Amino acid sequence: MSYTQSVLQPGEKIVLTARLHWIEYWPAILSLVLGVVLLVWERISAFDDVWIMATALVFGALFVMFFVHSWFIRWITEFAVTDRRVISKRGFINRRTNEMNMDKIESVQVDQSILGRVLGYGTVTVKGTGEGLDPIERVASPITFRNAITAK
Repeated sequence: MSYTQSVLQPGEKIVLTARLHWIEYWPAILSLVLGVVLLVWERISAFDDVWIMATALVFGALFVMFFVHSWFIRWITEFAVTDRRVISKRGFINRRTNEMNMDKIESVQVDQSILGRVLGYGTVTVKGTGEGLDPIERVASPITFRNAITAK
């Protein structure tokens, strides 16, 4: 059972669940691409097989390490909009949760870079009376997330 489902109040319904965008995997993708480029360059330049094997092992290990880390971060992060509140949860052992009731929300801000616009991710900041939620960075489909919050 997800965190969001475990904290629902009686009669409360989930309107939208959001997750981190796949751009979270960029370190793994970068290490894979760099490793492949170096392997091709070493092959063309007729490097010794020991260097080629070392490059493959190093960049293969980096790829696996970055991939597992990014997968874990995506797995333990939850964002949800219910008919009563906005819920944000990060962390596994050291958990950080934020919740804001819909009637306390004053504004919702969406920030997207050019790459974020092209790939469909951005930062959503929910501001309310008193204080707001921490900015939700690299969320997939931030406009849909914002619309779910502001549709009352």
